[in-house]
Amino acid sequence: MPLINIDVVEGRTQDQLQALLDTVHESMVEAFEVPPTDRYQILTQHKPNEMVALDTGLGMTRSNDLVVLRFTSRRRAEDAKQKLYRLLATGLEAKCGISPQDLIVTITENDAADWSFGNGTAQFLTGEL
Repeated sequence: MPLINIDVVEGRTQDQLQALLDTVHESMVEAFEVPPTDRYQILTQHKPNEMVALDTGLGMTRSNDLVVLRFTSRRRAEDAKQKLYRLLATGLEAKCGISPQDLIVTITENDAADWSFGNGTAQFLTGEL
């Protein structure tokens, strides 16, 4: 059920974008142990000059393969988050050719009352989910 916003520099093919989306989803399912049908992803492509991501002093080299992932999710254990970061880095490199240095991930946590999946109700509160 995490909502994942994915920001990339434009220029990838549809197949490359689909591989990226699938790899992000597979990593999230494994790390957070959620059902495979919990898939909520929004992909936004930007012109190269519309994304700036310096290395924060860590000595990383970024390229136009940059991927920024923003997860909005219920609370997750720190070990699950660490697992997610590892799976994303290894999976995106193996399946999409994206360097781990071109991956930025952030997770914003919220609670049950902060989600409505439709019909004007908070399904985590009502017990529907």
